[in-house]
Amino acid sequence: MESAIKENDMSVTHPNHVRKTVIVGSGCAGLTAAVYAARANLRPLILAGHEPGGQLSLTTAVENFPGFPEGIQGPELIQSMQRQAERFGAEYRQGLVTAVDLTKSPLELTVGKEMIHTETLIIASGASARWLNLPSEQALIGHGVSSCATCDGFFFPGKEIVVIGGGDSAMEEAIFLTRFATKVTIIHRRDSFRASKIMLERAQKNPKIEFLLDTVVEEVYDVAAQEVTGLKLKNLKTGKLWDFPTSAMFLGIGHIPNTQVFQGHLDLDADGYIKTHNNVFTNMAGVFACGDVQDRRYRQAITAAGSGCMAALEVEKFLEERGE
Repeated sequence: MESAIKENDMSVTHPNHVRKTVIVGSGCAGLTAAVYAARANLRPLILAGHEPGGQLSLTTAVENFPGFPEGIQGPELIQSMQRQAERFGAEYRQGLVTAVDLTKSPLELTVGKEMIHTETLIIASGASARWLNLPSEQALIGHGVSSCATCDGFFFPGKEIVVIGGGDSAMEEAIFLTRFATKVTIIHRRDSFRASKIMLERAQKNPKIEFLLDTVVEEVYDVAAQEVTGLKLKNLKTGKLWDFPTSAMFLGIGHIPNTQVFQGHLDLDADGYIKTHNNVFTNMAGVFACGDVQDRRYRQAITAAGSGCMAALEVEKFLEERGE
């Protein structure tokens, strides 16, 4: 009966099958790692995770990824990278890691009802942007709603733009966006800021930046037109509602690294990002991390891809040194 069980049957376990490497995450970092690992004949298994394709799957035009002078759609770029990895022998599966044991050799991952055993692990599970979770906001992601100023600010030259948030991320986004916008309005739900003093002062001194405090977004216009034309705002102290015209809304309220399953197993910083040394090494032998799950500074597709390459090369070296 066992010979009739298919390897990709997620309802069974395969305790005798040990993989060379497993990649958790299917964004730019994970898929680049898969390309390199597959070309090294490691036959990597890619686990798509809870956000298949990563943040690029929510992006429309990508114009800053090298090699595409006319730009490329985010989902198209991800699909091309996946096909490239599969061409060299990578296996792609939908699935979410729900438990790990990184103290055992081989390493153990639980995915659904299956226990996966692997010599090495590349964590490329990314970081999810914090959203307001308004239906209209979600419908307009990639159409004027964005969580990445350096990715999408270029599309709004000469426009008026809104940034949501009150921390350093919001100040950084707003200051960057003044390179393109005629005016940037920072909307914050409180009358005080979490931002550092130096970042707040930089934003306050910028003549293109204005502030709306004690204010929240109730709705984003215009879903029917598939573009941002304005916001419905509410003052939390007075209850006043009004419409505010704008061409784009950028979220500057931070990211959540997708590391919940690794808590207690790997060294994480105070915000949950995986701590790495020498670029991609974690505190556990044979476990590497790349992309936004350990990069809170750059968060770009190209930097994620570069770190995915590094992680795969280190896996190959790790296995070679073990005589594998």
